[in-house]
Amino acid sequence: MKKELRFSGSGGQGVITAAVLLGEAAALEGREVCQSQSYGPEARGGAAKAEVILSDETIYHPHVEHPDFVLAMTQKAADKYYKDLSPEGLLLLDEELVPNPPNFSNTRRIPITKLAIEQVGKPLFANIVALGAIVRLTGLVSLDTVKDCVAKRVPPHTVEANEKALRIGYEAAK
Repeated sequence: MKKELRFSGSGGQGVITAAVLLGEAAALEGREVCQSQSYGPEARGGAAKAEVILSDETIYHPHVEHPDFVLAMTQKAADKYYKDLSPEGLLLLDEELVPNPPNFSNTRRIPITKLAIEQVGKPLFANIVALGAIVRLTGLVSLDTVKDCVAKRVPPHTVEANEKALRIGYEAAK
């Protein structure tokens, strides 16, 4: 099993952190993992992309060519990063921030940022809401492993809110 995933949005949305957390969880579950990222020079608001390759075997080519999954947290990210998505892949969009979804057959729209604001209290948690949805939609790692990774990486005073965000995203992806 080899899966290629791309997380995209704008700087400040936490797509890189979400990709790192997914990669850490997969590594803890015994898979080979390769994670890369790129972002614009702006601290916030510029383009951000992170990619993760998960495999049961050694990864010899650490570049995503045709992702099996793409997360797009902005319209610009959706327009730019879904084009090489595998025809059998899944495109996950932030429903509120991608008003004009690309014409792709397997698309899920979840109000990721809206859920973070309304149910967790801040848009800061949108990346973790998205991560919860990704865990459910892909089935690549267990929710418990991701929860443990989140708890170890986020500031201690935000662990409870991040765990809530993870659960909200997981449930939203039913």
